[in-house]
Amino acid sequence: MPELPEVETVRAGLAKYVTGKRILQAADFHPRAVKPTSIAPLSSIVGSQIKSVNRRGKFLWLTLDRPHAIVAHLGMSGQLLVQSTESKAHKHLRASFLLSGSKFSRSQNEIRFVDQRTFGWVSIEEYLGDVPTSVAHIAFDPFEDNFDLAAVVKRIRSRKSAIKPTLLNQEIVSGIGNIYADESLWRAKIHPEVICEDLSNAEVKRLIKCAIDVMSEAISAGGTSFDEQYKNVNGESGYFERSLAVYGQEGEPCPRCGTAIARIAFANRSSHFCQRCQR
Repeated sequence: MPELPEVETVRAGLAKYVTGKRILQAADFHPRAVKPTSIAPLSSIVGSQIKSVNRRGKFLWLTLDRPHAIVAHLGMSGQLLVQSTESKAHKHLRASFLLSGSKFSRSQNEIRFVDQRTFGWVSIEEYLGDVPTSVAHIAFDPFEDNFDLAAVVKRIRSRKSAIKPTLLNQEIVSGIGNIYADESLWRAKIHPEVICEDLSNAEVKRLIKCAIDVMSEAISAGGTSFDEQYKNVNGESGYFERSLAVYGQEGEPCPRCGTAIARIAFANRSSHFCQRCQR
């Protein structure tokens, strides 16, 4: 699933190409492309201008010159591509938004929502405060100005659950998924099954700092791409996979101590870690 670095890469790409453009047409091509709670069909925002592209955690939304937003969640395999109308449409195209073009060009650009597994969605939503309704329950991510490190540390340390699933809880801290949780825990030298309340303030702060560091590095690399399912808006893969220390590295030597990376399964997920560095 695309995590914060991948979604931020897509957000930055969209902002570059679509800010200021008007939506001339909007259509969906699959029954699950539009979230069931969408307050209106995609065609309802035709004529609106895109003012900005925003993100919180793994959620994206386009702010329009009207009191509604276009919200997108990429799910497991969603892609938001900016392509010319002259380019061939992807076989898994689920929705598209035709944009106003330049008088110097015959072709126009489209935002194309491609999703092989159809777990992602787009939606037309009202705002609840400063964010669309489906984003309102999501916690601040570590890159937001309003992120309160002390409050997050306190909340994590109050829990009796293991640290790995707690990191994945988007209502505690958003944007971290399986990849960057494993990488952050390895950098912080914390075992994924340690109970949160057994960690010190300093350990949790170090863990959050490690998460910020590893996700910053991943953003610089364009995210992590293991296959054709994650692409940026230009259809290019990210290359942070080359820098992964533990995720997906079962049996490979730990970059820090040389011990073979282990994999354990719990909470319907798997975790990769070093048995020596992360006791």
